[in-house]
Amino acid sequence: MGVRKREKALEIKEAKQKVAFAKLNNCPTSPRKMRLVADLVRGIPVDKALAILKFNQKEAATSLHKLLLSAIENWKVKNEGVDIETAQVFIKEIRVDGGAMLKRLRPAPQGRAHRIRKCSNHVTIVLGAKNNTES
Repeated sequence: MGVRKREKALEIKEAKQKVAFAKLNNCPTSPRKMRLVADLVRGIPVDKALAILKFNQKEAATSLHKLLLSAIENWKVKNEGVDIETAQVFIKEIRVDGGAMLKRLRPAPQGRAHRIRKCSNHVTIVLGAKNNTES
């Protein structure tokens, strides 16, 4: 049983080494607002996604733009000597999960208090290449 577990862990580790990704934790935007922007760039080539995020009016787009640039740099480090245009790098997966929630109280009429929930999120971008020619 221990041998299979170790082999499975090595397979997962090797799969992670092939995939280029970037994570953004505790971004102070609600997950719903971030998903609206993330849906625009899912499955699109990297150069088009950068253009979409650069000219998008939403505040979440700036965070995703920085995160995508980081993922591109991570891909370049893992694939030295391969050009992004020839490899046709695209956004394979973009996942927006809910993060920690700050709970605050706001005064309300007649001595009551209303709870305010300030949401945050975690974003993960995974890049894939259609023509990954390793040398």
